[in-house]
Amino acid sequence: MNDHDWLRLACDLARCCPPSETAFSVGAVVVDADGREISRGHSREGDPHVHAEESALGKISPGDPRLPGATVYSSLEPCSRRSSRPRTCTRLIIDSGVRRVVLAWREPPVFVDCHGAEELAAAGVTVVELPELAGLAREPNAHLLAR
Repeated sequence: MNDHDWLRLACDLARCCPPSETAFSVGAVVVDADGREISRGHSREGDPHVHAEESALGKISPGDPRLPGATVYSSLEPCSRRSSRPRTCTRLIIDSGVRRVVLAWREPPVFVDCHGAEELAAAGVTVVELPELAGLAREPNAHLLAR
């Protein structure tokens, strides 16, 4: 699978999220350097406050040697600000050692002003945006955008 295929899967995972009026539905997949899935997750998976990247990374042992060569595919830009946890998804990605993130959609300023892509890039993480898939990422969040 290529970047588009993995990101489509992340967008599909966003549809698994329990609905919310106060948070985006997001899907994430972590893929190793050889193109094999390590883990996946979605927002509110097993915990009403968990984010997709947090869920996916939380299923991987810290220090897993595959992480520095891995890519995180996320339907939405990883958060750079949150109130429900001490660390943002941007910080979790940086701390994990992952060096590449592919995203479909930049977080709109519905809840917070997000600068995840910029923070990742400043930390040396390669950030690739595939805006042609943003529509897929927006679909499960349409109710939040219609405000």
